[in-house]
Amino acid sequence: MADSDTPDFPKLLPEEVYQAVKPGMAFLRLETTRSREGVLDGAWWPHSRNIGAELPDLIAALTEHLGPIARVGLDASAWEELPTRLIIDDRVVHIDSFPVGDDTILITRGDQDHFSLLVVPPQATPEAAYAAMTRAVQADNVTRAGQILIDTGSSPPRPAPGAEPPAGPGPGDAA
Repeated sequence: MADSDTPDFPKLLPEEVYQAVKPGMAFLRLETTRSREGVLDGAWWPHSRNIGAELPDLIAALTEHLGPIARVGLDASAWEELPTRLIIDDRVVHIDSFPVGDDTILITRGDQDHFSLLVVPPQATPEAAYAAMTRAVQADNVTRAGQILIDTGSSPPRPAPGAEPPAGPGPGDAA
């Protein structure tokens, strides 16, 4: 296969980008292996849960590295006011709602080329977000997104199904 026939694969952003991580910063890192054998292909740390405000920057960054993005799949319960499509850079990007959990977003380019990205909660600390994102893009990663967030302190642990949530402070307790 000639070099000109080799498809472009996700590229790693320069390391300098990761040294300037700030709270609430939109942050994207893609797995750099051609095999894409890990559970996740990348990670994203949005500023907020407002998909209309956050998605254009993500799509612009992904388009630069992957080419045109056709669809985005995410959990409607994790985002504010979820539209069915957005026009980004004069292209229609369809938004599908799936019960994938609020810790992943599915990106589709073309008909069947999917990328699964870890979504770090906006309120995560920079250290936790960086740790989660770094782990998500490791080529041999087999840990699911939700567990990465718990392991790195980016998200509080989820209660087991049927478990009672921890009790809050009582009437006489200090808050």
